[in-house]
Amino acid sequence: MTGSPFNLGRISRRGFVGGVAATVGVSATGARAQDVLRLGSPASMYAGLTDDGHKLPTIPVDKLNKKFVRQVVIDPTFEKPGTIVIDTSTHFLYLVLPDRKALRYGVSLGKAGFEWTGTALVQYKKAWPVWTPPPEMIKRKPELAKYATGMPPGPQSPLGARALYLFKNGKDTMYRIHGTPEWDSIGKNASSGCLRMINQDVIDLFARVSGPTTVHVRHSMYLGASSGSAGSTSAPTTEAIDAGVPEGAEKLG
Repeated sequence: MTGSPFNLGRISRRGFVGGVAATVGVSATGARAQDVLRLGSPASMYAGLTDDGHKLPTIPVDKLNKKFVRQVVIDPTFEKPGTIVIDTSTHFLYLVLPDRKALRYGVSLGKAGFEWTGTALVQYKKAWPVWTPPPEMIKRKPELAKYATGMPPGPQSPLGARALYLFKNGKDTMYRIHGTPEWDSIGKNASSGCLRMINQDVIDLFARVSGPTTVHVRHSMYLGASSGSAGSTSAPTTEAIDAGVPEGAEKLG
């Protein structure tokens, strides 16, 4: 792989949604770049917006647990900058920054996301993805047959505004980091989906991931880095929630 998977200094215009700005400042010696990241107020980060013609409602931040509001924290992961780490015990997703810091988001875990641990790679990403329920899901829920060829993207789609597709050894794990309209499910274990984020948060994360990105899913951050290693990966125990990577998805690397 060439280049960093972490887009610190070149965030697209969408990356400024919610008052976010990111730049890279280089020291006088040029020894290293330091991340200078400013987050807007919760109200600005979770304000309603129109994105690619789709309207996302304002998130009532006064009803959102403050610990799940997007924020910069001391990095508890000890991973390389650009790595994503998800702690299922706390419902936190960390995007590791330089200088022992991390950008922390709240997540909701579907049954698949709660039961699986291990390491994967974000190999594709897609804005406003088409969701296609797999045949097994349609068999279990016949009412989904109308979406057999794909559910049009939109705020009510199970994949929300953005999706990051997780692969392992070149194969689709069928797990996704994706948006959800159900903001009040953040911090909880939902009945479906994988690793769900508030749409405004997944838009922000999506803008910061610009190459193949390692993702560790752990049941506890205090088990150490080895708990997310390939050797400790648990086998999938639930059915896939998505039939595959949709046409037009961006391949990362």
